[in-house]
Amino acid sequence: MNSRSMAGWIGFAGILLLVVGAIDFMQGLIALFEDEYFVVTQSGYLAVDLTAWGWTMLIWGVLLVLAGLGLLSAQSWARWFAIVLVCVNFITQLGFLGNSETPIWSLTVIALNIIVLYALTARWSESTGDLQTAR
Repeated sequence: MNSRSMAGWIGFAGILLLVVGAIDFMQGLIALFEDEYFVVTQSGYLAVDLTAWGWTMLIWGVLLVLAGLGLLSAQSWARWFAIVLVCVNFITQLGFLGNSETPIWSLTVIALNIIVLYALTARWSESTGDLQTAR
């Protein structure tokens, strides 16, 4: 892959972070407004109050969207900020996967997190110049 295609991957990662942030934000809204959606199952339990979890997911979604916007605007801080957020989000979604009756949200976010991590770690140094000129 040339550096232009990797710059495209980084732009794609920024867009995916917007999507992942929106999904997490929606999970937060669901936790706030639909008490029966996240229920305790035989295989696990929620360790926090649903309202606290909802607000946490809302804020987390906003942070992911900010990281995506930072990547799209080629900000240097956005790469590491996004890598840290995506790694934590990946682990959080793994925990959600075992405690949910409908794991499709978590599986989708996990797959998107892997794609974002690839885009942010593969050949970054080759693509930063193209990111700056694309702005």
